[in-house]
Amino acid sequence: MLLREITQLPQNPMPLTYSEIPKPTPEAGEVLLRVTACGVCHTELDEIEGRTPPPRLPVVLGHQAVGIIEEGENKGQRVGVAWIASACGECNFCKSGQENLCPQFKATGRDVDGGYAEYMKVRADFVHPIPDSFSDSEAAPLLCAGAIGYRSLRLSNLQDGQSLGLMGFGGSNHLVLKLARRKFPNAKVFVFSRNPKEREFALSLGAAWAGGIDQSPLEGLDAVIDTTPVWGAVSEALKRVRPGGRVVINAIRKEESDKSILSQLDYPSQLWMEKEIKSVANVTRADVREFLQLAAEAGVKPEFQEYDLKDANHALLEMKRGKIHGSKVLRM
Repeated sequence: MLLREITQLPQNPMPLTYSEIPKPTPEAGEVLLRVTACGVCHTELDEIEGRTPPPRLPVVLGHQAVGIIEEGENKGQRVGVAWIASACGECNFCKSGQENLCPQFKATGRDVDGGYAEYMKVRADFVHPIPDSFSDSEAAPLLCAGAIGYRSLRLSNLQDGQSLGLMGFGGSNHLVLKLARRKFPNAKVFVFSRNPKEREFALSLGAAWAGGIDQSPLEGLDAVIDTTPVWGAVSEALKRVRPGGRVVINAIRKEESDKSILSQLDYPSQLWMEKEIKSVANVTRADVREFLQLAAEAGVKPEFQEYDLKDANHALLEMKRGKIHGSKVLRM
């Protein structure tokens, strides 16, 4: 499925074209992957509609790919491919374990062709073995939604017995809720969503409370993870965190239209008392591999809906319209 130009949904309901392209030829240090499943991420909407750094065009989208190595090292192994396609390995960020901040960071499905395809080529040192306990469709969302959620939860500094707020409840935060309940069994998780169905879904997964973003639970929060594209959620989160609390923004971009909300922050009630705002940028290979292992040990699996590859546009349009229940996965 090729993205040939920046466009807007739903005005253009078919942004991707189902195309025949040559099977990739792996070069030295690369492997050829026969893709069996690929998760659909909200970031793909941002790529299609031009809200991220410009993708290489034309490009095959998709950065939550699972498949079998057909050529190259470890032929026959089932592996996954995440958002991080490569990093330089030489800069100070890479050497300090922060390859997600590398100036030469390349993203799968943006800077190189991704997994909305039957085959893709990948750097051999940037693939991730998939634990046997996951099916292909279960594993795909873990590679981005799960891994970035894991990084966000780790950066939140949450401790067992504390309270965590989740702003937005899509593919990533539903996995954060599952992971938090396993990792911190005495922590309470409060979910904020404008979508009543998402709130019901959160309660069914064990949330202690679920309400609108403008509503407030009965207690303060020690940390908040925000996955929404709007600044208003950050403003509301800062009102709700206790002194010393942290708001972690797990989003690749924020809407320009409501940027003025930041200038309206009330310093005494929203930022003083050592409250923090922390952004999350990309993931490292360590994030992906640690999360896959942790999820396998804890039995954390995503809720998902499957679509045929040729129906990728339909899956994206449903996501654009807010029809999200867990994660969406393309099957090849």
